[in-house]
Amino acid sequence: MKNLFTKKILILDGATGTYLQTFGLKPGDYGNPRYEGLNEYLSVSKPEVVSRVHEDYLTSGADVIETNTFGANSAALAEYGLEGSVQELNA
Repeated sequence: MKNLFTKKILILDGATGTYLQTFGLKPGDYGNPRYEGLNEYLSVSKPEVVSRVHEDYLTSGADVIETNTFGANSAALAEYGLEGSVQELNA
């Protein structure tokens, strides 16, 4: 990867959370209606949707894609009572 920086400008993926919103997900898609809006939990409840986002960005020409862990920290997860799931959601 380090060599790529010397050969070209790398293109990163786009706004994962915004893209996930275009899938029309319902509360039940999050594994539990109270987790609605917790995109990080989709890695557990709907991994195929998260994979689709990554595949679409790669198909569109992204060289680098990020994980679905933007809010997978204890402070953000505490809002959903999942502060003990940081390691699971980041794995």
